[in-house]
Amino acid sequence: MSESIQDIQDEIIDEFSMLDGDMEMTISYIMELGERLPEMGEDNKTEDNIVKGCQSKVWLKAGLDEGKVKFEADSNTAITKGLVSLLVRILSDKSPQDIIDADLYFIDKIGLNRFIGTQRSNGFGAMMKQMKIYGLAFSTKTQNA
Repeated sequence: MSESIQDIQDEIIDEFSMLDGDMEMTISYIMELGERLPEMGEDNKTEDNIVKGCQSKVWLKAGLDEGKVKFEADSNTAITKGLVSLLVRILSDKSPQDIIDADLYFIDKIGLNRFIGTQRSNGFGAMMKQMKIYGLAFSTKTQNA
């Protein structure tokens, strides 16, 4: 049984709470998370997979496997790659409906906005929106199947 979106967010909140709001350590940790993100094939780094509204380049691809959405992502900057890796960790392997309904409260709880600034915050919002759009598209597809 896979963990719920809430469980994963709570894990992330715990991990970040150990950093005690230390900006440098938090940024380092976010970059480290990005390094752990599975490699995205160059053939998926296409214009179609670019998330609009991000300052950095962010590629996001989704597929449906046995009713669960699988996300693949990458970015050309270490921090952004770390940020998108958090979303992939939370929303990958969930049903389209779970993704649509997800309340991503971890962002406020870990004080992410303090660390990433307005531009990245907007980009992060764009990544979340894109993932929800994929959820919606797959939800429609599974209902019409």
